[in-house]
Order: sequence, then C-alpha cells, then structure tokens
Amino acid sequence: MTGTTGQISRTAFARNQWYVAAYGREIGRELLARTILNEPIVFYRTQDGGEAVALADRCVHRRYPLSAGRLDGDTLVCGYHGFTYDTTGTCVSVPGQKRVPRTARVRSYPVVEQDSLVWVWIGDPESADPDAVPRAAHLADPAWRTVGGMETVECDYRLLVDNLLDLSHETYLHGGYIGTPEVAETPIVTEVDEGAGTVRVSRHMDDAACPPFYARSTGIEGRITRWQDIEYHAPCLYLLHSRIAPRGVLPEPDGSDPNAFHVEITYAVTPSTDRRVYDFWCVSRDFAQDDEDVTAFLHDLNHTVVMQDVDALDLLQRSLDTEPEGYQELSINIDTGGLAARRILTRLAAEGEPQPAHAPAAAR
Repeated sequence: MTGTTGQISRTAFARNQWYVAAYGREIGRELLARTILNEPIVFYRTQDGGEAVALADRCVHRRYPLSAGRLDGDTLVCGYHGFTYDTTGTCVSVPGQKRVPRTARVRSYPVVEQDSLVWVWIGDPESADPDAVPRAAHLADPAWRTVGGMETVECDYRLLVDNLLDLSHETYLHGGYIGTPEVAETPIVTEVDEGAGTVRVSRHMDDAACPPFYARSTGIEGRITRWQDIEYHAPCLYLLHSRIAPRGVLPEPDGSDPNAFHVEITYAVTPSTDRRVYDFWCVSRDFAQDDEDVTAFLHDLNHTVVMQDVDALDLLQRSLDTEPEGYQELSINIDTGGLAARRILTRLAAEGEPQPAHAPAAAR
C-alpha cells in the first residue's frame, strides 16, 4: 500500500448493531445510567429472575432522568413526579389520577447477557438477533483468569478503533510497558471480510525483546517469539490473540503450542456520543491462575497502558477539532486494517439510515 491522504468523516453510528453497555457485574438493583449512540439508557436487574432491563433514561412527563429515580419491585419510579414504568417501558401509574395516558411509555431496548458482558441493541428492535452477538467466550471460561475495567475516552469512537488495529504505536506510546522496537519494525498481514464486517491483522515476531508486561508475568528471561493476531468484529468487539514463548520455541506439527503463554486482550468499543467512547478492556491469561501478584500486576500495568491511550486520544481529538475544513491526513501500510474498519463502519452506518420514500408514480 502506498501513501494515501484523506480525513476521517463526521461521526456516523451503525445503529442496527449490538453494543456492550456494561459488564454483567455492573448491573444490579442500583440504577445504572449509560449514554450509547447519544441515547440515554438506564439499566437494572429484576428482583426475582435477575434479568437485565434497559429503558430510555427520560421520563415521558418532563424528561427527568429515570436513573435518578428508584425501584419498587421490578417497576421504576421517576424521582420527580412519580410516573412508574414496568420492565417493558409501559407507564403503569401516574400521580393524581387513575387513568394512565395511552402514550405514556418509554422505549425498552433488547438486551443479551453473554460472556460476562451485557449487550444492548440500539436500532430497530424487530431486527435484533441475539445469535448475532459476537463471542468472547474466554471471559466466562474458568480456564482463563481475567482482569479488566472501563475508561471513558473523549474522542470519536473510530479513533479508538484506529488505535487498536495499528499496534505499531506500542513501540512509541507504550515503550517500557508492552512496546518493543520489533512491534513497529515487523510487517503486518491484513485480511478483510467486508460482508462479515471483520478485519484481521497479524504480526508475527520470531525474535523480539520481552517487554515488562510479559517478563514479569511469565518469568521469561531473554528474547521471545511473539505473535499478535487481531480479530475485529465491527462495530464493537476487538480480540487480540497474543502468544509468547522463549525464542526458538515453535508450535507442534499439529499447530498446538503447549510451551507458550497465551493472553487474550479484549476491548469493547462502544460510542457514547459523537465525542465520547466507552473503552471496556480485559486481559485474560491461561497461566499462573492462582498467583494473585500476577493478577494485580497485569491489571495495574494494563490500566496504565489504557490510560496512556486515553490521554493520547483525548489530545488527538482536541487537535483534530482545531483542524480547518478539508484537512488531509496521510495513511501508509500500517493503516490497512484501520482503513478497512472505517469502510465497514461507514457501510454499517449507512445501512441503518432510514431510506427515502419512493416518489409517487407520475399520473397517466
């Protein structure tokens, strides 16, 4: 790929898609407010079954945030004037009268809880297919030990997608943590399935320095074999399949690699507003399962790395906001995956837009 110029377009959201709204552990009997694709939503769990509920976070009466209200059993009571809603968003009680207006209801959003994540569907509810939620099965697999968190980044969500699909920035932004010179120096292989909305970017390093992230968690000394295989499922789920082993240790003929250490890095990229994105992150490992020092170290170091990205992307967005209309940016080989993701996100957003009505046929 030769150098190309261009600029990121205005924020466009793919609405008929599943997005991570929260970790399952975040939703309980306390009301949780999140804004997703510019839509304020309140989440809670039912009293007996424990199912996650997602309702529009605005009372139909005076638009007061329902997340500032309270639960009464499985109904949600507005904290301003007492309008009360059931789990479907239907208003079942209003103050001072027995008759509930027929139009008194708020939107209810389809929800799927899977792999320790709670997903919400923002588009046409009739199009919501629970089987279409991408999997991150290791997050709920007892064979893996997982740490994670969530940070809010003040930027266009596509800047975070760019960041995750081009790991060459690890060498410069995350040096001394996860980055080494070999990450930026090693060419990538990119595979794109436009129809499935997936992008895969691979970087295989046969002789690389071992960064502190792996040296301290695995005990490996010296140089390593390091594989990074990215799998991005637009618009929300990012999986980085990471494998390291002492230099010279190769996979078995059947493809297995019992002498390697495996880490699954998971990100959920959920747009909140045009200039804010929820950055859900997890680190899962298949080694040192019971070592609490390793658990704490991986959590703390990865949180530091995430915050380096947060600071960089906040700064980048502020910089882009000062650019004149029609500014140009340069793209090179390392941007192949990110550019493919932009194309896919643009297509998915366009598919969710309302179609113009057909013009009436001319009178004959």
